[in-house]
Formats: sequence, C-alpha cells, structure tokens
Amino acid sequence: MGRISLVPSEHKFFGLFIQSASNMVKIARALEDLLNNWENVDIKVAYITELEHEGDSITHQVAALLYRTFITPFDREDISQLAHVMDDVTDFVHATAESISIYKIDKTTHRANELARIIVQAAIEVEKAVQCLVKRSDLKNILEHCVELNRLENNADAIYRAALGELFDDSADTKYIIKWREIYNHMESATDRCEDVADVLEGVAIKNA
Repeated sequence: MGRISLVPSEHKFFGLFIQSASNMVKIARALEDLLNNWENVDIKVAYITELEHEGDSITHQVAALLYRTFITPFDREDISQLAHVMDDVTDFVHATAESISIYKIDKTTHRANELARIIVQAAIEVEKAVQCLVKRSDLKNILEHCVELNRLENNADAIYRAALGELFDDSADTKYIIKWREIYNHMESATDRCEDVADVLEGVAIKNA
C-alpha cells in the first residue's frame, strides 16, 4: 500500500520551486565569489558542481511529483517548463565554472565579473518571483520581477557584446580568445535562461491571477 501524504501537492510544488530558486542564488553567488576572490579555485568549482547536482535532484523531484499528481496548482506544462528552465540556469553557471577549471584560467576579467554580478541579481529576482507563487493574491507581484529580469538580461547582452569585442580587439592569442568566448557564452546563456524563467512565470501569473 502506498504512503499517504498529508501535505497538499501544491505546497510540495511550491516548496520545490523555492528550493530550486534558493539553490540558484547559492550557485550564482558561488560563481561570483570564484571570480572576485581568485583562490582555492578547485574547491570552489567542486562546490559549484555539488550545487548543480542539487539542482538536478530538485528538478527530478518536481518531475516525479508531477507524474504522481492528478490536480496541480497550475498548468502541468508550465510546472515542467519552469522546473527545467530554472535548472538550465544552474547548468550554465556550472558550465562556466567547469570551463574555468578545464582551461586552467588563472585570472578573471572585468567583463566576467560584471556578468557574474548580473547573474546573482537575476537569481535573486527569480527567487522573489517564485515566492509569489504561493499565494494567489501575490501572483500579480510576479510581473514586476519579470520586468526587472528582462532589464537585467538586456544589460547582460550589452556586456556580453562588449566582452566579445574587447576579446578580439585586445588579444592575438587564439587559444585565449576561444577559452574566454566559451566562458562568456555560458554566462550570457545563464542570463538568457533567467529571462526564460520570467516568461514562464509571467504566463502563470496572467493565467491564474
């Protein structure tokens, strides 16, 4: 006989999304710390890897709960999409750290620090927005966080373009250019996925407010 849970399924979904958002903030801050304080790089990358695995675990829990749940707090497709795009953010942050380790990068760049700061700000906005899912009366507040996430993504795009321009203007080292172009791509993709989170949340807010 299966176990009977006394916790409503909607509270479980919201709890998992809040855990995922909190983990996103942690991994973003861990990347920012890695870039701002260039020491114990291997240890910091290992910690980021642990957080990425935690993100995967939360996403799998959402999928398993979705499979077991007949009535969901909002559209099943939105639940699945939200879980995956939030996990994508942590994946790209991890990919950034992994590239730093694989390519044996020995120092950061000003543009990487700028992008890391925006990733942290975007993760915090996601966390605030996700917390608004819990109460229907708070759903309308999600939209202001979505606007901020769009603004941050636009800023990240501008920094990314500047970073690539400077990379090709300031260096004749092809290997250096290839390494940093990949790192910048991962970081810009992380901000793109934060905007994707905003798009899903905006849809949820509009459909359910």
